[in-house]
Amino acid sequence: MTTSLAILMMMMALSSGGEVYKVGDSDGWTELGSPNYTAWTVSKTFQVGDIILFEYKNSFHDVLEVSKEDYKSCNVNSPLASYTSGNDSVPINRRGHHFFVCGKPGHCHDGQKVDIRIPKLETTILGSPSPAPTSVSAPTGTNTRIRKLSSAGGLRLWPLVALLAILVSIVLFLCLCQAEAYGVAVNPIWCRNGST
Repeated sequence: MTTSLAILMMMMALSSGGEVYKVGDSDGWTELGSPNYTAWTVSKTFQVGDIILFEYKNSFHDVLEVSKEDYKSCNVNSPLASYTSGNDSVPINRRGHHFFVCGKPGHCHDGQKVDIRIPKLETTILGSPSPAPTSVSAPTGTNTRIRKLSSAGGLRLWPLVALLAILVSIVLFLCLCQAEAYGVAVNPIWCRNGST
């Protein structure tokens, strides 16, 4: 029983993990070559739980998470968070916009900024039909994917439901097999203890 629970927890952890997106794909986080981070974000479908990876030379760049106003004006004086390792993994743990800029002089104005957006959940009124699922496809290229979206905002609940069903089945099976040991009649097809 303990082993089954451990396996279930491990499978849940693996199934709920998000995607890892390297900002700029092969270009990384830079101003050289004028990468278009707006086009990069449009080609992705971000979700809560995803990891945004910034890879850059930390002697030339950094990453600042900023407010919408600071993003628009390239104000780097009051960041919400700052990252300076050159290999920064930023987990996305809420819906909405996440604004990032390079804090080095002139870099943000040169286009080294990115807006990671996770759409808000759509709510439906009780009794009204849910919209049919749609597909969103990203252009072919590095680190792109196709994901089906549902009215629940693309939440990946089916693995959890399947694992819960497996766990319930295991518990019932074990209970039935143990019932025989206490003198409760059990169909011999379900639990075989060596005798027929």
